[in-house]
Amino acid sequence: MNAQGPQIERFRRWVAETRGVELPDYAALWRWSVDDLRGFWGALAQWFSVPASRPASGAVLESEAMPGARWFPRSSLNYVEVVLRHAGRPGLAVIDDGEPDPGETPTTVGTPAPAGLSWPELGRQVGALAATLRQLGVRPGDRVAGYLPNLPETVVAFLATASIGAVWSACGQDYAPAAAAERLGQLQPAVLVTADGYRHGGQVHDRRGSVTELAAELRRGGDLQAVIVVARLGLDPPPGTIPWREAVAGDAESDPVPVAFDHPLWVLFSSGTTGRPKGLVHGHGGVVLEHLKQVALHADLTAGERFCWYTSPSWMMWNFQVAGLLVGATVVTYDGSPAWPEAGALWDLAARDRVAVLGTSPAYLLACQKAGVHPAAGRDLSALRLLGVTGSVLPPASYEWARSELGEGVTIGSISGGTDVVSAFVGCAPGVPTWPGELSAPCLGVALDAWDPEGRPVRGEVGELVVTKPLPSMPVAFWDDPDGSRYRDAYFSTYPGVWRHGDWITVTPRGSVVIHGRSDSTLNRNGIRMGSAEIYQAVESLPEVVEALVVGVEQPDGGYWMPLFVVLASGARLDEQLRSRIRRAVREQVSPRHVPDDVIAVRALPHTRTGKKLEVPVKRLLQGADPATVLDPESLDDPEALAELAAAGRGGARRAAPGQQGG
Repeated sequence: MNAQGPQIERFRRWVAETRGVELPDYAALWRWSVDDLRGFWGALAQWFSVPASRPASGAVLESEAMPGARWFPRSSLNYVEVVLRHAGRPGLAVIDDGEPDPGETPTTVGTPAPAGLSWPELGRQVGALAATLRQLGVRPGDRVAGYLPNLPETVVAFLATASIGAVWSACGQDYAPAAAAERLGQLQPAVLVTADGYRHGGQVHDRRGSVTELAAELRRGGDLQAVIVVARLGLDPPPGTIPWREAVAGDAESDPVPVAFDHPLWVLFSSGTTGRPKGLVHGHGGVVLEHLKQVALHADLTAGERFCWYTSPSWMMWNFQVAGLLVGATVVTYDGSPAWPEAGALWDLAARDRVAVLGTSPAYLLACQKAGVHPAAGRDLSALRLLGVTGSVLPPASYEWARSELGEGVTIGSISGGTDVVSAFVGCAPGVPTWPGELSAPCLGVALDAWDPEGRPVRGEVGELVVTKPLPSMPVAFWDDPDGSRYRDAYFSTYPGVWRHGDWITVTPRGSVVIHGRSDSTLNRNGIRMGSAEIYQAVESLPEVVEALVVGVEQPDGGYWMPLFVVLASGARLDEQLRSRIRRAVREQVSPRHVPDDVIAVRALPHTRTGKKLEVPVKRLLQGADPATVLDPESLDDPEALAELAAAGRGGARRAAPGQQGG
């Protein structure tokens, strides 16, 4: 840490001095950041010397109206221009880490990671690949698609694409070709960048056949010109493709093309569990400012530090991790499972790569806790200072476990946001306390509030998460939505002119935020709205329960049935004794209203490919909806699990008494 304190403190003092405003603490800085949007975002651009802060840039924000707010309308920049300001730095820009080959012994997991890419080499490869893309006919506004694991080459491909003003979009190779085409095919990409395969869970996955199938799908639906293949597994590339080593040969200089502030940078896709995946288009400038704010001010990430978030190119956290390059930090890419060859594999990575900011999920922390993993035992985690957690609600018990295992020197920073803004609405910040089960504060520039159904702010009680003023990283548009109707319906149909995100939250008297779960999957017993997160915290803390899912189903006779589905640990059996313990845990740790009507054991729970539980689709299936109209099976990690759960649930519904309630 800098001797002058965290970056956010230096920024706060600078703003107070140069703008003549009283900003004694974070709460005051946040209030100013949302009361004076133009002042805050203009100051942020100036503080980080972003090209948008040049005197010729003019206005910061034309209008605060949503949707349609336009930021820095007369500015031009390029995301890659900001990254390559660090191209002369010593050390590594990207570390390439991953699972050992299946034939290697687990002891090799502790050996140093491969070197990866130095900053000069990153710049060279970006320039060389950009030249190759131009030779293939790619122009500003054209699309380049990635079907790749989390690799340094994935980072290079994104940066090369963005540097010439083309638009990037990617998904991981765990997607079947049809599911990948459902997303990437919408964009009609000119070039596909892919790999021969990946490693996960001790298995080698040869994906060359899937690459050939996906390329054929993209050619049928568009004008695909070429396929570039990374030899991750060292296999011969499919016929007619360009080997990666040839695509990045040469020493072409990287010269990023200035584009409009809102020029499309990438297209991220929704999960596709409630219809065709929606393509969310984000602009260069909005992402640069938002990500600089998050990684530098909220995470206090500095040049030379190492940053790793366990993620996949299918998830927005991959894009968020790449933002470390904007401040000159070293990004650690990881190809593999966080729990192989043993549950503590991610902690091994943090130790060997000297990671300062590590990101993971509540599910991984709970799995480590149940497996008896002690992260700091036998591992040097002295570089680690921030553990970021997102993907679902972090239970208080998991927070306390991580705190006790890692010590007071490591901040446990839970954050919550979305693909929609490719960032966080609420999270942690240096100097702001953290509390079990709570997120410390709204992020700077985020005019977050909790509203009741009539649009009135509420405190200390559950309300809808809303954002009342625009953010630069809100989508520029949805793909293939020429009149903007899908965009408006997604966020602004409930409260006109105000962003409704779809989460239940409570803003506490001290300004922290509690996340209760998705508001579109609300449990509603006798008119009392309840979130699912508290139920999961209570049930999943039991050693016999690996994971749980709860839904509330309105019955044709007017009754309401609330089943709880559980995946049991190996050797556990759902007998009446365990059912009673589950109900008692919910009653005592949450409330009698939350006690489920039935507890049903299933082999597995279905998730999106980014790990989110499918409460809404499960509810609709249990109400009798046709599965073909509910979701695309290819968007799931385990389609068979959904069918099995629905069948078990329908059997339970037939046994449920009309109007049955827990208590």
